[in-house]
Amino acid sequence: MGIIREFVQGNTAITKGALYAGANFYAGYPITPSSEIAEISSMEMMLNGGVYIQMEDEIASMAALIGGALAGKKAFTATSGPGFSLMQENLGYAQLAEIPCVIINVQRSGPSTGLATKPAQADVMQVRWGRHGDQSIIALSPSNIQECFDLTVRAFNLAEKYRTPVILLADEIVAHLRESLTIDNKKINVINREKPTCNPKEYLPFKIDNNKTAPLAEYGGSYIMKISGSMHGPNGLFSGNPDNCQIKTSHINDKINKNVDDIVEIKSFYTDKKYDLLVIAFGSTTRAARAAILEAEKEGLKIGLLQLITIWPFAEKQVMEFSIKAKKVLIPEMNLGQISNEVKRVLGPDFHVYTYNKTNGTGITPKEIIEKIKEVY
Repeated sequence: MGIIREFVQGNTAITKGALYAGANFYAGYPITPSSEIAEISSMEMMLNGGVYIQMEDEIASMAALIGGALAGKKAFTATSGPGFSLMQENLGYAQLAEIPCVIINVQRSGPSTGLATKPAQADVMQVRWGRHGDQSIIALSPSNIQECFDLTVRAFNLAEKYRTPVILLADEIVAHLRESLTIDNKKINVINREKPTCNPKEYLPFKIDNNKTAPLAEYGGSYIMKISGSMHGPNGLFSGNPDNCQIKTSHINDKINKNVDDIVEIKSFYTDKKYDLLVIAFGSTTRAARAAILEAEKEGLKIGLLQLITIWPFAEKQVMEFSIKAKKVLIPEMNLGQISNEVKRVLGPDFHVYTYNKTNGTGITPKEIIEKIKEVY
């Protein structure tokens, strides 16, 4: 179909990205500010031969998501903070059972019901540590409509490649923004699920080979597999063997943490020349930061910008690489310092790290960032 250009909302772009990636199963419960994803999916899934189910709550949504993925579908759901909280136990199940799926969390102000229609970026640490036990997660954060589409496709690709759940961590501002979207069919790669080719009698669904788990079969086919949220061996059956537990726990972390060069994605702006201050931002705050820096440069201030696209695993190497070229770092974010604490951990206590935090349900503006830049420059 060549190149398609449309003027769409962020949530629409996310849904289009999921469909482009081959998503054919949606189970969810509508919740502001992600509801448009469920609404559009309820129509498009039927038109594209997929399945849409509105569940009774987000606990059931995540459970159904797991079932859909195990039946061979590319499965996804969309939610916001309160719903994402309810998904945590089953999300941990999907991590241990290594089930590929995509969860879209459009962040809103919290805790609890909070300000249901207002933006925030305060689910960063919940995404990373919401489940119990040692586990790693992949999370991507879009800052514009094009990234809403592109990163949704990438989320599905990473889920299939690493046999793991992946989070698309958007925020209300980006989700309800409207901008131009370009879909170039010749440039977008889609990774489909690898199928087992061994004799069904020899199939081990959790066999590890070169830090990669065996291809996932699907229920209803010729391969019989056992799936469990308990610690299991290569055959999927429960195993309390200490050596096996060590291997399994290490593997579900290592397959992500040892592939950060493939998983981590960033963008940098205004860093091709000397800069005294580095601004680190993600999601919609990146937009305000770019506008602020362009204004500040008119006054002779030398500032670079690092956009974190991959939130987890954290871009430690890139944060260090760009920060050491500056004298100071500033992190604006719509929370009380969740990303800035990670930056401080990476850079150490002697580096000058400044923050601008906002949790009142309104977005961070370029004017606010400019004022903070002048304060700390």
